[in-house]
Amino acid sequence: MRTHDPVVTRELPVIKKIIADETWLEGERRGCSVLGSDPVVVNNVCSVIMRVGSQLRQSLSDHGVEDNRLA
Repeated sequence: MRTHDPVVTRELPVIKKIIADETWLEGERRGCSVLGSDPVVVNNVCSVIMRVGSQLRQSLSDHGVEDNRLA
């Protein structure tokens, strides 16, 4: 049985919030409701997660913390 990565487990609520926010924002842009699986929403969610992840990795490397899983 695979165990869940505790970091990913803690990130899931944040990712769910990003999906909800981006779904709502895209619905506001279009003036109608959209699904979380809409390609524009998916692209925006991925962009946010990649940007935040990149910022986190940069801040960790600035503080001398290495993530050996990325090597």
